[in-house]
Parts: sequence; C-alpha cells; structure tokens
Amino acid sequence: MSNDSENLADVGAAMHEVISRLYPIPRSITGDGVRRTLGVLREIVPLEVHEVATGTPVFDWTVPNEWNVREAYIADSSGKRVVDFARHSLHLVGYSAAVRKRMSLSELRPHLHTLPDKPDLIPYRTSYYNATWGFCLSHKQLLAMSEGEYEVVIDATLGGGHLTYGEHFIPGETADEILFSAHTCHPQLANDNLSGVVIAAFLARHLANLPRRRHSFRFVWGPGTIGAVTWLARNEEKARRIKAGLILSCLGDGRTFTYKRSRRGNASVDLAVEHTLASRGQAHRLMDFSPYGYDERQYCSPGFNLPVGLLMNSQYGAFPEYHTSADDLSLVTAGALERSLHVVLEVIDVLEHDRRYVNLQPKCEPQLGRRGLYSAVGGHSSPKQFELAMLWVLNQSDGGPSLLEIARRAELPFAVIRDAAVALEKAKLIEELPA
Repeated sequence: MSNDSENLADVGAAMHEVISRLYPIPRSITGDGVRRTLGVLREIVPLEVHEVATGTPVFDWTVPNEWNVREAYIADSSGKRVVDFARHSLHLVGYSAAVRKRMSLSELRPHLHTLPDKPDLIPYRTSYYNATWGFCLSHKQLLAMSEGEYEVVIDATLGGGHLTYGEHFIPGETADEILFSAHTCHPQLANDNLSGVVIAAFLARHLANLPRRRHSFRFVWGPGTIGAVTWLARNEEKARRIKAGLILSCLGDGRTFTYKRSRRGNASVDLAVEHTLASRGQAHRLMDFSPYGYDERQYCSPGFNLPVGLLMNSQYGAFPEYHTSADDLSLVTAGALERSLHVVLEVIDVLEHDRRYVNLQPKCEPQLGRRGLYSAVGGHSSPKQFELAMLWVLNQSDGGPSLLEIARRAELPFAVIRDAAVALEKAKLIEELPA
C-alpha cells in the first residue's frame, strides 16, 4: 500500500501530541469525557457520533445510566485536599455514586484502594454495574493519612442519558469490510488505550486519502464491552460484511508486538498479522484466542464469529504499568506509535492485495528472459529474492494458494511476492481468479 498520500515521517510525533491532549480528559463508559474525546478525534477524521439512550436493550445487556463528575475529593480537618479527582482522574472509582459526608479514617478505609506492592502508583478501579463509591490513591498517600475526621465529596450525576460512540466509514471498490475498533472508556491511561484510539484516527485519515481501496473500512470508537455490544446490536447487517478486523490497544510502549488470534484462529487477518510480524524480523508473541480480553470477545462471540484479532505491544494485564498511574505520557513514545501504525498499514497491504492466480504456462517453467522479466528483476532492491518470488508464484499458482499463503510457504515478504505476481500478470504468464 502506497504511503504517498500522507507523509508518515513525523506521524509519531503528531500522534503523541494528540494523546497528550486527550490524556487529562476524564473518561468512562458514558459521559461528557467520551464526547470531548470524540470531539478531538473529529479534528483528525470526520467521524459520526452516535448517542444511544439509557435503558436501550442491546442483546442481553441494557445501555447503562450516564455518569458525569463535577468534582470529587477527600479533605482533612484543615481543609487540605489529600485526594483530589482534579489532580488525576484515576483517584475516583469509576461510576462512584454521589457522596457528601464527614467520616473517620476507619470508616473511610473500606472505600480506599491502593497497591501496597507499588506504593507510588494510583490504581485504576471501576464499578460500572454496582452501586457503590470509592477513591484510589497511592499507598504512600494512605500511610500519610492520620487518624481524624475527613470530608468526603463526590459531586457526580448518575441517571438517564446516553452511551456515546464514534464511527467512520470509508467506502472501497467492494462491500467487503475491514474493521478497526478501539475502546474510549479508560481515563488517563496513555498506552491502554489512548494509543489505540489515536492510531485508529490517523489510520482512518491515511486510508481515506488513498486513490484506490479494494475493501471498505469501518472504524468504531466506543466504550469497552458495552460499546461493542451496542454497535453489534445496532448493526447486525453491517457486521456480516466484515471480512477482517483488528482491535487496536496498548500499541505505544514500544515493547514486543503481541497478537491475539481471532476465534477462527486461521482467518485471513490472523495469517496476515502473523506473516507481517515474522517478515519484519522482529521479536513478537502470538496468542490463541480466549474469551477474556478486550472487545474481540464480542466480535468473536459465536453468534457473529467475526475474524477479528487483537494487536498490541505489551499484552493487557501483563505489563507493570497496566491499569495504574504509571501508564502515563512517558510510557508512550512517538517512535513506538509510528512503528505500530506502519505494522497495521503492512497488514492492510496484505489484505488489500492478496489474490489467487492460475499459471497460464503450467508445464515446466516458462522462459522469463525473453519476456523481459529479468530486467524487472534488475530493477528490484533484492534481485535474487525477486527472481525466487517469481518462481514461487509460478509454481504455486494453480488456483489454490493465495499470494499470502505463497509468501508464508516461501518465507518471503508479502510485498515481494505481490510485486512478482504483478510482473508475471503483465507478462501474461498468470491470470487472477475471480474472488
């Protein structure tokens, strides 16, 4: 896939700047923080914002009440705010009910959450579907709190409203769709999941500017779990057109790439990601599907069984900064964001150009020299590799293996196999089969 439509050289820095803008916004599965987040993304790509009313049934779920916070804090007897939502939105347990009371430290303790093994960090906690309240703080903060009376204030609303998600659709030459999905519900966590949210926006902008697209592309930005459930409940007909998809998450820390396969395990997107990571020659980890993780669980539920995998750097739940205040802007780098974007573009290139061909001269090898194909070899950056790719394509093009399957068997980059097929088709040695 050509990158000519957008200069990608400085895209990592641009993505990091957008993450820096989004990072302070308090987000949850509903509320104004989600709307503000989508408003920033709209500056990059003209996404459509959908509002789904509280109480709307979506399969076995119901769209929840909308939650918004004006302020939340714990103040000591002198009036000093020892814990303050305004300083860091992780300080408040997500979906906490409104509170305004004075309490002793012993009464307050059951509502305080810390990480004793990581005493400098604030944990991330939520209580979306249970009526409760609480605060998160570093263990050092808790140890510094003396006995006495504290003022506890959570000025929040929890009631009828809407669930908000963003969507962007880019039509292609066919109705077959490739889906990209990122969750928007995490507050002040840069890698999980602002990295995926922002990469998806820049990817959408790039794809929209391409002169040709074989597939159509759909992007969904919504809250984890309930967002995907809601989108699927409202778009069953569209979901049938999805031929490949990726959840984008935890893609900014620059560590080893991790790919979790779709429920099918050997779908085209699974093979494309695995081949892309292998052909780049960098360490990576492959995971089989499990019904635990992010929104791949919903897209891969048996009633849909969509070919949707999960692409990450560090795996969710397995990196030390996960769901803590250490997942900040210093963890995410411009270089890692750019690297992740390029990997996704390479995967798209495979999915866009994978074809099946039939050899029109199948009895013994055709003479390549008199057809000018050796001059094509000479113009390639790796002539021997390109010559080998032509031989592989000729040998395997019997209407069975696709170019991706040939590339995997030959252990050659897909782009080289694709270029070899283009040259052979121009020479009328192979012919593309209808999809």
